[in-house]
Amino acid sequence: MKPPPFDYVRAATLAEAHAVLATEGTDARIIAGGQTLVPMLSMRLARPRVLIDIMRLPELATIEESAGSIHVGAGVRQAELLAWPDLASRQPLLAAALPWVGHAQTRSRGTVCGSVAHADPSAEIPLVLVALGGSIVLSTRRRQRTVAAEQFFIGSLSTDRRDEELIAAVLFPCAPPEHGYAFREFGRRHGDFAVTACAALVTPERVRLAVGGVADRPVAREWGALAGSALDDALNEFAYDLDARDDLHATARFRRDLVRQLGREVIMEARRCLA
Repeated sequence: MKPPPFDYVRAATLAEAHAVLATEGTDARIIAGGQTLVPMLSMRLARPRVLIDIMRLPELATIEESAGSIHVGAGVRQAELLAWPDLASRQPLLAAALPWVGHAQTRSRGTVCGSVAHADPSAEIPLVLVALGGSIVLSTRRRQRTVAAEQFFIGSLSTDRRDEELIAAVLFPCAPPEHGYAFREFGRRHGDFAVTACAALVTPERVRLAVGGVADRPVAREWGALAGSALDDALNEFAYDLDARDDLHATARFRRDLVRQLGREVIMEARRCLA
């Protein structure tokens, strides 16, 4: 299939991108890597009147560490973040999850912020952002606001972004001392969206687990130390609270089983990192 007709604007400045967004509103879409948007255009699942290309804006193409967070601009490709020399030391959970995002070919084009904007409930980057308590920076020509990831993702392919806003950056908190991290997912093939994915952060006093691919958005839950059988009880309750549904890829029962199994595995692996 071919996409419907649209106008194309290669923004020369961030101000130009903001101006077109403000003028066109719901008829405009931002394009960066295009790994999700271009197929949606071809299948006519998206019908924007204007595409705004932001990949030539140097201020959006940076990875910086500032105020305890990794600041990833909207023009940063997934492969660039994965290759960032400080990634494993600054944020090991993100470093563990990124190789599971698509394939090398798609990571070389797809952007980090593009995955966040698409908000697929099975995607790895939104899951890690929620697990870490990260945030999204949204900007217009007049203002900028920062939204916590758990409030930004509001449903399947649905976010808190307003029509005149673009995602300027995402903020991944750096790893604090005395934390253990682990990530695992189950999919039909490596590179497919996960049937279920789990990301864990632990300290000697608490456990935080985020799950993707089950609810209509990534969901995190936090407990105390969860000694003995309390871990299995907590995972079982969490699995049912996610309200899994049957679909073409897996049954609700199978997804609940994956939450219990993968959840236990990542929590125990994260605890071993503390030793």
